Amino acid sequence: MKILITGGAGFIGSELVRHILRETNDSIVNVDKLTYAGNLDSLEEVISNKNYSFEKVDICDRSELCRVFAEHQPDVIMHLAAESHVDRSIDGPSAFIETNIVGTYTLLEVARSYWSSLDATRQSTFRFHHVSTDEVYGDLEGINDLFTESTPYSPSSPYSASKASSDHLVRAWHRTYGLPTIITNCSNNYGPYHFPEKLIPLMILNALEGKPLPIYGNGLQIRDWLYVEDHARALYRVVTQGEVGETYNIGGHNEKTNLEVVKQICALLEEMRPEKPKGITSYESLITFVEDRPGHDVRYAIDASKIERELAWKPRESFESGIRKTVTWYLNNTQWWSRVLDGSYNRERLGDKL
Repeated sequence: MKILITGGAGFIGSELVRHILRETNDSIVNVDKLTYAGNLDSLEEVISNKNYSFEKVDICDRSELCRVFAEHQPDVIMHLAAESHVDRSIDGPSAFIETNIVGTYTLLEVARSYWSSLDATRQSTFRFHHVSTDEVYGDLEGINDLFTESTPYSPSSPYSASKASSDHLVRAWHRTYGLPTIITNCSNNYGPYHFPEKLIPLMILNALEGKPLPIYGNGLQIRDWLYVEDHARALYRVVTQGEVGETYNIGGHNEKTNLEVVKQICALLEEMRPEKPKGITSYESLITFVEDRPGHDVRYAIDASKIERELAWKPRESFESGIRKTVTWYLNNTQWWSRVLDGSYNRERLGDKL
């Protein structure tokens, strides 16, 4: 197959690109605007792969998307491009509305026009796979409740509201126009190449520098943690074996409070990097509780039994094995994250690696 992946320079997108090129003979067209979260350093291992090509294109740019579709003639679309940081959505929701809603609409329309032009055989195998989040469901009240594919939407932040909107658009384009779509909603991802504004990489890097480890509120918010490599395997399984019109929830079966996550990171660093910054007695001593953010959801948890039952996928990593791999990766890949922290990775946005 030739797979067009939007947002392939982001955290999950780059893992998906690496996974597909490593494990299959498929070709990838990576369409990415290269916002602050897009990093071509994350794709060093595939840059020279004959099955990989890159297009620096904004998914809101319809004419450029039409050109990409006409030139590359993809068999499958995997749509991951999105603004995704909740705090940024609270501070400035406009970019989230533009990319997540208008961008998805634009991509759907270009894909629909392209799909309509295909012959019957290629039409029958074409897929538009929209990658979304469990945050569209809001939060859970009971300690035993789980998000299922039929859980009503109740988004809490501008980010989750924009993703909920994009999900609705995808379903409408399937029902109204017959576009062969599939949706997946995943729990919190973590792993290598994660942008340092997110909880786990932020805690690792702050601890290494002896900086405070800020935790919102009391730190008892619960998330279901999914190792990014497991997610990539699930996404490929869905796009190749999933049923058109269906939704699949993807979770890691790893519920942890934010405080538990941070303490586990601290324990691993005590073991793996015992030499601390000057004046620091323990990594846990850096934990600092800060004012909770507005509309902060208390608990997310995914029921991933459908994808396990119907597509025979389940996560390989426990949180304990995945977080150890993650901390090890950050300790061994200083160059990647130091270029993010000092901003030098941004040169790619000016064309250095294009």
